[in-house]
Amino acid sequence: MKIVAALTDPTHAAKARKQGADVIELRVDLYDGDLKKIAKKAKESSGLPVILTLRSAQEGGQFFGTPEEWMAKLAPLLPYADYVDVERQFANNVPALRDAGKKVIASHHSGQMVPLYILFVMERELRVYGDIPKIVVTPQGDEDVIELLSFTQAANKPICTGVMGDRFRHARAMLPLFGSEFVYCHTGVPTAAGQYSVEEFAALRKILGV
Repeated sequence: MKIVAALTDPTHAAKARKQGADVIELRVDLYDGDLKKIAKKAKESSGLPVILTLRSAQEGGQFFGTPEEWMAKLAPLLPYADYVDVERQFANNVPALRDAGKKVIASHHSGQMVPLYILFVMERELRVYGDIPKIVVTPQGDEDVIELLSFTQAANKPICTGVMGDRFRHARAMLPLFGSEFVYCHTGVPTAAGQYSVEEFAALRKILGV
């Protein structure tokens, strides 16, 4: 498993590494200012692989533009990225990202639970254009958590799974044990409810020996 520091504040990039992060996520939709300078400084100060994420409003972010505007905003930042998070509505931009040598995290975020058989369908659909499917859902009960764990264990790898909200935040700690590639954490201010801090998860990983 890899700990991803999802940065609401890009100046925390070096701090993320010191706390135990393996990767940093730059939430470009949350930043103001010169994004190219921000990305360059974060990459250089952390020395870690970088995920660029421009999250749409439909999936919980602050980007309201078109697929063309999405690509135009990210293009100058690509030299500082290793991965780009791509929602399905932006998938037409993937050939350009691949030409730039970037890996694609094909993501889907849902405010509800997705039935188990749909999770497998979704994984196949996301893998058509992405290197790592990322599926984040909102469980409504313990049975949903068990289904998500079962899916994570059985799905083709690599896979990234997660949950939204505080109620079942313990699932965030369990999913990597069942094969989820990344666990998204924070360095001070969460990008999503229920996130653990990088320090908390680094300590948990050491305790579990994984």
